[in-house]
Amino acid sequence: MRLDMGRNRLLFQLLAACSLLLVSCGEYTRVLKSGDYEYKYETAKTLYMSGHYHQASELFGMLLAPLKGTSYGEESLFMLAESNMKAKDYESAAMFFKKYYQAYPKGRYMDMARYNSGYALYKQTVDVRLDQTSTMEAISEFQSFLDYCPNTNLKGQAMEIIYELQDKLVKKEYLSAKLYFDLGAYAMNSAYGGNNYQACVVTAQNALKDYPYASAELREDLSILTLRAKYYLARQSVEEKRLERFRDAVDEYYAFQNDYPESKYLKEAKSIFDYSERVVESKGRLPEGDELSKKKKNDSAKKALKELDGLEGAKKEVNRIEEDAFVGGILKSALGKDRKK
Repeated sequence: MRLDMGRNRLLFQLLAACSLLLVSCGEYTRVLKSGDYEYKYETAKTLYMSGHYHQASELFGMLLAPLKGTSYGEESLFMLAESNMKAKDYESAAMFFKKYYQAYPKGRYMDMARYNSGYALYKQTVDVRLDQTSTMEAISEFQSFLDYCPNTNLKGQAMEIIYELQDKLVKKEYLSAKLYFDLGAYAMNSAYGGNNYQACVVTAQNALKDYPYASAELREDLSILTLRAKYYLARQSVEEKRLERFRDAVDEYYAFQNDYPESKYLKEAKSIFDYSERVVESKGRLPEGDELSKKKKNDSAKKALKELDGLEGAKKEVNRIEEDAFVGGILKSALGKDRKK
């Protein structure tokens, strides 16, 4: 065993020395100009084995046309793709791997070519905040690989990468939903009728439906975001829709609790549930002290002030809302002016 390992090491050192000689002494230029295709082929393999992938890919590329239809031609195309992959030219690698399995659908390296085509596309995927066309192309290529090679020993690796890529798409959807949520009640025209909370709910729910195999963490984040959006949508709703929407928030809580009984968001979800249930039990009335309830009280008081006909009615109105300092101040100021008259 030690003797074989020693021979292999010696062989590699000889190949490396030969390749360095080829590159450094002008021999590589002579190889490029040579019409001896077998010599070019052997030189290209030597360069590949010693790590000179750019030079190897150039030679393998030159061999495609003259060796087409031969076993050397098939291997040259595959090695051309491999050389580009090793050189981290993933765009060229994906193109040549695809060209290989299209030209040789039953070739010796068909399964590896299909897998590596997907892998080269995977290496080109971009940050989740950017356009994810490359991610979808990589997923499609790996799914095609699994369809054509159902018994491959690379199935586990391919599925792992598919799940990772799908999570990128889900993460992008989560960021979109989160943006709608953060915009909240800010007025803008969205694709969902101008309501950002509704847009958040639709985006998050579509992501959960479209990517059932997304990671548990991402699905949990999307689910709590849906619950939050439904809750805040209910809070800002007009009175006619408030009760129905708080009921929807309560239902969403039960679904969340059922799916994630040990969630890190459970305390927040329970707080949302408690508030929503109080509103439902009071037939849509917001609890006393709620900011929206205060705003409604202020608006009602201002309207009542305008409608008052006499000082006696004004006094009663002041007494009724004397706990509201802001509105009470407005009313008392108006009464003072009348007394002076």
